[in-house]
Amino acid sequence: MTTPDTILSVSGLDVHLGESHVLQGVSFEVRSGGVTALLGRNGVGKTTTLRGLLGLVQRRGEILLEGRDISRLHTHEVVRLGVGYVPENRDVFAGLTVQENLRLAERPGGPHHYDLVYELFPRLRERLRQRAGTMSGGEQQMLALARALLNDNRLLLIDEPSQGLAPHLVTHLADALTRVATLVTVVLVEQNLNLVRRLARDAVILDQGRVVWTGDVGRLLNDDERTRDYLGVGVAR
Repeated sequence: MTTPDTILSVSGLDVHLGESHVLQGVSFEVRSGGVTALLGRNGVGKTTTLRGLLGLVQRRGEILLEGRDISRLHTHEVVRLGVGYVPENRDVFAGLTVQENLRLAERPGGPHHYDLVYELFPRLRERLRQRAGTMSGGEQQMLALARALLNDNRLLLIDEPSQGLAPHLVTHLADALTRVATLVTVVLVEQNLNLVRRLARDAVILDQGRVVWTGDVGRLLNDDERTRDYLGVGVAR
């Protein structure tokens, strides 16, 4: 049963990839507004969880988006309901220009928020005719986020956006995501805990394909023993 401020409710999510039982009864809720961080060590199933929510992998279990069961919908049907996805490693179309990448992301019927995209990432406006594959990793990440922000979404799933970025680009990314989180609910997979501390309100921790902890991000990151046990790291303050 979802509460009125819950946008996403996941119950008993199971995913097999080949012979591996990657997700084993994953259950959690995401409150409307702000950022919920999906955390855990490498290989515990964070990316698979996002892909399962979208229907990019075969899954079992119940997934409710604002109370509607989407667990049997195909990926394009989930996207049309207002779920955007920014995958790990960006996945831009390298041979196409920035402008062509953005146009391909447009959903039929609009609206398309080019003003927001160019406000957050003015460099993209300057490079509309440049092929995406010739841009830096940071610029490609801007483009990947821009494609998701172009359309009206109720929920954004963002996977490891700071991976491989220089510190000054991570700062710019954090500024952009802070603004994004005022407009749409975000589920964020991220290893940079300083970025998580700045952005997220709630946290869900996975370990070996199961949810082992949910709660307030501040409470988690102020508990050195818990972060070492579940995440394998200490947290700088």
